[in-house]
Amino acid sequence: MIKLVAFLLVALVIEAVGVVYLSHGLKQIGEVQQYSLKEVGRLIARGATNRHVLFGAALETVFFFMLLVLLKRHDVSLIWPLTSLGFVLTALAAKFIRQEDVSALRWSGVVLIVIGAGLVGWREKSKGTQGASALDRQTLTSRRGAVSSDSSGNFEQPL
Repeated sequence: MIKLVAFLLVALVIEAVGVVYLSHGLKQIGEVQQYSLKEVGRLIARGATNRHVLFGAALETVFFFMLLVLLKRHDVSLIWPLTSLGFVLTALAAKFIRQEDVSALRWSGVVLIVIGAGLVGWREKSKGTQGASALDRQTLTSRRGAVSSDSSGNFEQPL
């Protein structure tokens, strides 16, 4: 679980910094002046040459691939809720990299996110001692034939 949390935190820091750089770059390229193909082309060209947009997009790409690794190795019901901690890191990055004013109400929301992620992580830790997950049982069933498990997660292969 420690390796999971460490890998996830690295991924989320990369994501948070990426989002902040994207935001900064998008503010630099400006607003849509009129809705036309020429204007959209102009904004795409400005975005494709803006170093903050490019750096932010690169960091978001790295985060996405790290997320794919996590989703491949762990239950989505664990990983996806824990990615909400990225909101915490993004608020911190906005505060300290962009010097944005983060209100007390927003910090209250951040605290609620931390509580929710803690509950998900706590549930996963307590689940770890209860046996294999449903996906593990399904894998064993398909590999060994008819395998059954009792309510405690112990597997029994028929004679």
